[in-house]
Amino acid sequence: MAHLDPQSAEVLVFTFKDGSLLSALAHDLKLKVTKFGLEVEADSVKAELDAASLELVTAMKDGKENPGALPGFAPAEIRKNTANDVLEAKKFPTIRFETTQITDAQVRGRLTLHGQTREVNGERRDAGGKKIAEFRFDQRAFGIKPYSAMLGALKVKPEVVVRVAFSA
Repeated sequence: MAHLDPQSAEVLVFTFKDGSLLSALAHDLKLKVTKFGLEVEADSVKAELDAASLELVTAMKDGKENPGALPGFAPAEIRKNTANDVLEAKKFPTIRFETTQITDAQVRGRLTLHGQTREVNGERRDAGGKKIAEFRFDQRAFGIKPYSAMLGALKVKPEVVVRVAFSA
């Protein structure tokens, strides 16, 4: 069994702005989980992630990194809003995932997020010497209300993408 952490693996979360009234002020975001552990065996993966450890990597535009698009206060504000308002990390401090099936093209497992456990399916691939799994799911399925501000004029779409990558 291999134990992986942020020095040997990467967990990224992508959020997408909603086409709302102030969508020109909103941004798609690339976040990273900075505290986690993965237990990897040939046919299974178990993960435990710290819900309060998401940090902003960069804003995204049309699927590409868009550094400098956000004001200087944004990283701290995004971290605070993600931990407190979206994930409620004080109440639900740990996110867990355990695979139930891994094939050459797919990963299936149980994700416990925001105190609720659901089955999730992801795509699996090998690229650049890394094993990559990517999951798309609606955060509302876990009882999470997508982030909004300015009386709902600034909103995040319910669907998020989580990408896990580690060296093969």
